[in-house]
Order: sequence, then structure tokens, then C-alpha cells
Amino acid sequence: MTKTRHIEDHAAWITDAIKLFVQESPENTLKNPQNDKAWVDPLIGFSRGDDPMYQMYKDVVGSFHWTPEEIFRSTHPGSNAKAEELTVISYVLPHAEITKSDNRRESMFPAERWIRARMFGEEGNVKLLKHVVSLLQSAGHEAVAPVLSPDFKRTQSPRYVFASTWSERHAAHASGLGTFGLCDGLITPKGKAMRCGSVVARIRIPATRRPYSDHHAYCLYYVNGGCKKCVERCPAGAISEAGHDKVKCDRYMHPKIDEYVLSHFGFHGYGCGLCQTGVPCESKNPV
Repeated sequence: MTKTRHIEDHAAWITDAIKLFVQESPENTLKNPQNDKAWVDPLIGFSRGDDPMYQMYKDVVGSFHWTPEEIFRSTHPGSNAKAEELTVISYVLPHAEITKSDNRRESMFPAERWIRARMFGEEGNVKLLKHVVSLLQSAGHEAVAPVLSPDFKRTQSPRYVFASTWSERHAAHASGLGTFGLCDGLITPKGKAMRCGSVVARIRIPATRRPYSDHHAYCLYYVNGGCKKCVERCPAGAISEAGHDKVKCDRYMHPKIDEYVLSHFGFHGYGCGLCQTGVPCESKNPV
């Protein structure tokens, strides 16, 4: 697509491009003998670069958390773009049913397909981010995938312990794609067994309506005090009515799961996802 080509519907163009990549790209693979796909049927949403929610993230999570304008200006220092000219393009990549089914049967350690999705499927996710940025820039729209920026880093939040300069889940939440559960996972219309990604671009796309005002609106525990299935599913005891203990979770993941993956599957990897499978919100919004 050339810079001079007129795009009638930016939202449809981007949506179709993401869906086509997931459907057809050889990068969407678990790299197993069956060459299973990692991701299926993506969801795509959009939010404005000047959406107040991004400033709220900065205020609540930490001053290090970028607004769309900050990461865009950092990447394109010569640009005079204003926040209202920017759009955050966010997508959700649901796990394939066979991956969820495998992990659903586990109770202590993750299934091989789940780890392959976390490692090799995520490699495909990175390729998708680069693909979207390239499409936009070839059409004359400056863009950046925040998590691929050389300035992206993981850091400490006074309130939330582990944090980073950009959160894909929070971008998805701002873009109308889901709300948070007791385990911190993002519950989307296709469930929380998923990965997500986002790109900030100088392009005008109407924001997706957020069908919620409460950031816990899709979690049964916060709605009626019930469920707590993710608490039962967590092998690390890292989830309780108080929420997600990131330190406990991390200590279980490293080195216990690292060692399990290498000894049982023969490659380096990590992940767990037991709280994302075998729960009412695995593949849908249960509310």
C-alpha cells in the first residue's frame, strides 16, 4: 500500500490486516510436530491517544507508565503530532481450543502446548506487531509498538510491585476489549486465555465503545462474590480474595516451572496459565 492510496475505512483496514495475519501467516505457530496454530479469531479495539484512562494509568501505576503521546513522541521526536491525533490499536489473540483443553487438564504444571504458545506463539505476536507498524508506516502513518521500543522496560510499582512502562492488557481495557479478574487476567468477550498486543499510530480511528465502567465488570467474584475458581486452580497459592500475589507467582514460575519445561519438553520456556483455563471465564465473559 502506497502513501498516496486513500484508505476509506481505517478501522476495517487494520482489523482485516490483523485477522488475515492470524489466519494465514506461518508465524502463527506452536512450532510443534503438528504445526498447530497458536492463536485464533482475534478481537480488535481502538482508543484515542488523549483518552483520560491513559493518564489515570500513569497516576495509579506510576509516573514511568507511558501515555500514548509520550511513547509516540519518544519514537518520532521530529513529529508534531498531538495526543488527539493518535489512536491506540489493540488486539486480543485467544488461545486455540486444543491448547486450552490441554492446560485445562493440568493441576500443577502447564501443558506443553501452553508453554509453546507462551514462547513461540509470542514470537508470532511480535511479528504481528511489526507487521501492523510496517503497514501503517508504508501508508504514511507514523507508528510504534510500545513493547518493542528500545526504551520499554519492566520496573517496580510502589502499589503493584511488578510493572512496566506499557501494559498491553491495560491498552486492551482502554480499547473496550475487557476487564480484569481476581487473578489480574484480562477477561475479554472471548475469555482470558489469550495474549494481546498494541500499536500507537498517527491515524484517526473512532474509539471502540467501552461497554463497562467498572474495571472488574466481567469477573464473577467482583460481581457477586462467587466463583473463585482461579484461586483453586493456582498451584502456587498466589491468588486469594485479596487478589494476585505477583511475588508468589513469580517465585513459582522461576525456577520451578523453568526447570519443569526444560526437563519435560526439552526447550527453555516458562508460563503457567492454570488460572486462565478450567475457569468460567476461560473462553467467554461469564457475566
